[in-house]
Amino acid sequence: MANLKAIRNRIKSVQSTQKITKAMKMVAAAKVRRAQQKMMAARPFTQAVVSMLKRAVSEVADIDLQGLQLLEKRPIKSVLLIILSSDRGLCGGYNSVIFRETMIRIKKLQDEGKEVKLILVGLKAAAFFKSIKIEKLKQHTNLPAIPSVEVARLIAQEAADFYIKKEVDAVELIGTDFINMISSKVINTKVLPIDLPHQEDVKLPTAETLFEPSILEVMKLELLPKYMENVIFQGLLEASASELAARMNAMTNASNNARDLISSLTLEYNKARQAGITQELLEIVGGAEALKG
Repeated sequence: MANLKAIRNRIKSVQSTQKITKAMKMVAAAKVRRAQQKMMAARPFTQAVVSMLKRAVSEVADIDLQGLQLLEKRPIKSVLLIILSSDRGLCGGYNSVIFRETMIRIKKLQDEGKEVKLILVGLKAAAFFKSIKIEKLKQHTNLPAIPSVEVARLIAQEAADFYIKKEVDAVELIGTDFINMISSKVINTKVLPIDLPHQEDVKLPTAETLFEPSILEVMKLELLPKYMENVIFQGLLEASASELAARMNAMTNASNNARDLISSLTLEYNKARQAGITQELLEIVGGAEALKG
C-alpha cells in the first residue's frame, strides 16, 4: 500500500506540472502571434529607411560623407557586441544557442587581437556573462515581452555614443532571426560603421525628391539615427518572436511528456494494485485451505 500511495502522489504531482505547462503554452501562443504580427509589420518600414538612406547617399559626394561620424571608418581595435537574450527561462535551448554562437564570435575577435565589449539585453545574458571577464558597458533587463521603440532607441543611442566617442570601432548585434513557429537561427548583424553602397550601384533619386533643410542634415539628424534604431528594433522584434515560439514549443513538449509519464504511472499503479489484490486473494484462499486441513 505504501508503494501505491507513492505512485498516486507522483501522478498528482505530474498532473499539477502538466496544468502549469499547458497554461504557459497558451500564454506563449497568444503572445507569439502578436509578436509575429508586429515583427512583420515593422519589416517594410525598416526596408524603407534603408532604401531612403541609399537614395540619399547617391546625392552626396564621398568627401562630404566624411563629416558624418556614424559613417566614419577606422581601424578596428575594439568591437561592441549587443547580445539579445530573454529575461525568463523555460524556452528550450533558445538562450544556450545564442551564447554558444556569441562565445565563438568573441574568441574569433580576440584571436584577431581585438578588444570585445558588451551591451547585454535580458537577464539570461546578464547571468551568463557575469563571471566572464569581458567589459560590460550596459545592461537592459526586465523588458516587455514585445519590445518597444523606446528601448530600441535607447540601445541605439548608447551604441552610437560609444562609437562617436571612439570607445569602440565597430558595433555588431547578435540575436535570432524568426523563420517560423518551430525554427529560428542566430544572426550577427553589423550595425556600425554603416555600410553604404557605391554610388554607381544606387538608382538616383527622381527630380521630385527634396531634402530639407539639406541632405547632410537629414542624414545626420534623421536617416542615420532612424537606420540604427530600426535595425536594433527589428532585431528585438525578431528575438522576441523567436523566444516566444521557443517557449511555446518547449511547453508543448513538456505537456506531452507529462501526459506520457501520467499514462506510464497510471499503468504502473494499476499493475501494483492488481498485484496487491491478487496477493490478498491468495492469502484468503490459503487461509481457507489451512482451516479445512
